[in-house]
Amino acid sequence: MLGQFLEISVHAPIVRDAVAFYERLGLTQAMTNDIWPHHYGVLTDGRVAIGIHGYEFPSPSLTWVRPGLAAHLAEYLDAGVEFEFQKTGEEVFNEVGFRDPDGQIATILEARTYSPPSIPVKPSLIGYFREYRYPVRSTAASAAFWEPLGFVAMREDEDPESPIVLTSDGIDLGIYRAAPQAPQFVYDSTDLQTAEGLLEQRGFGPRRTRDAITGQDGLEVTAPEGSRLLILAESV
Repeated sequence: MLGQFLEISVHAPIVRDAVAFYERLGLTQAMTNDIWPHHYGVLTDGRVAIGIHGYEFPSPSLTWVRPGLAAHLAEYLDAGVEFEFQKTGEEVFNEVGFRDPDGQIATILEARTYSPPSIPVKPSLIGYFREYRYPVRSTAASAAFWEPLGFVAMREDEDPESPIVLTSDGIDLGIYRAAPQAPQFVYDSTDLQTAEGLLEQRGFGPRRTRDAITGQDGLEVTAPEGSRLLILAESV
């Protein structure tokens, strides 16, 4: 229903600094078009793209594309969505936004704003994207909101309030009960020790951590615009 997942959209006061940071991590830059009047860059690990915007907005936003967007607005309303903003019409670039029960912003656009890289995407220093993770007041309520929009809740036990992963074709959402805090972009590394050494060599200053959700050892890195990156050993 939401369409094709496009990017995790983040606001960066200085776009070029954020772009340079993700390029140094080994992400590949994509070619953007001229839809947005503000500075805009996109980088990807081959699975999920991060869109870096000079325009200030509630960030990060989960962003999808659905052609003919204006004709589908009733579907979202029927699914329980309440629009935070709605820009539709023949003279504007159509986009709508809404929040989930815990305030996570989501955006749907009528068309893509970048082209996928024309060259093969090489492995990055931090591995491959696993999930977008954020805390919620109730995992059951969050799942009930997202499932009508195309997500499937994957539970490891029968407790409706245990941490779960909401899966979809474009992005997985990791949700857990906790006090509000900044979301994390979670990546899988095939060799965490080597990743730590390379991150140290390039001056990223990775911080060792123990993941409270999975119990795995991991690394944390903070991007210039404030995005929190969590690197964990790839699940086997």
